[in-house]
Amino acid sequence: MSPAGALLFDLDGTLVDSVPDLAQALDTALGRLGLPPAGESRTREWVGNGAAKLVERALAWALGHAPDEALLSQALAGFMDAYGTSRHTATRVFPGVIPFLESVAPHWHLAVVTNKPERFVGPILTQTGLAPYFSGIIGGDTLPVRKPDPAPLLTACKQLGVPARRAIMVGDSVTDVRAARNAGLPVIAVPYGYNHGEPVAAAGPDHLADRLDHLTHDFLLTLLNQEALDGT
Repeated sequence: MSPAGALLFDLDGTLVDSVPDLAQALDTALGRLGLPPAGESRTREWVGNGAAKLVERALAWALGHAPDEALLSQALAGFMDAYGTSRHTATRVFPGVIPFLESVAPHWHLAVVTNKPERFVGPILTQTGLAPYFSGIIGGDTLPVRKPDPAPLLTACKQLGVPARRAIMVGDSVTDVRAARNAGLPVIAVPYGYNHGEPVAAAGPDHLADRLDHLTHDFLLTLLNQEALDGT
């Protein structure tokens, strides 16, 4: 049976809740600079735009003003070191993710397209048991640009050997919605992820899924075919 197409997934906030491990690494980096810990709840509001933006937001909070480039570089290096040595044991797969991946894996090519640095993605997928489902990975530093630029999504399609017109983006934030729009892909959003405290429904995804396992193969085909009809 030929694959129906490709499903491109954001990672943090869509497939896994990585905030506990991110918060630990962030607090370690802040502590090395003599700054107070941000904690998990604040970190949850700041994630979604890559490591540099996360650290910048944490420094601005801790200092009460925007950090200079030297301090940002130092803090980012500390965060990357702390997160790089993490075993990601506090990162958890969201409910419904594995049943959904099991149901679609026989019919679709699957890839992760995230703004997280690529070197962290594989270990997280392995730690959480998700690695066997994915045959493509695009990280935030794989290309010179990141989401919402369309290039990461289009490059993932090339990796999978699937035309972009046969791909769907699945994410949790306005960044994912904009990336999909820029690439000309339909987009499904989940409301439980990281969107800086704003409802992702306001970003205008094609469909909002409370859980991924509420999506069916037939629904995905309908969404893909409807997008193709709308584009003709």
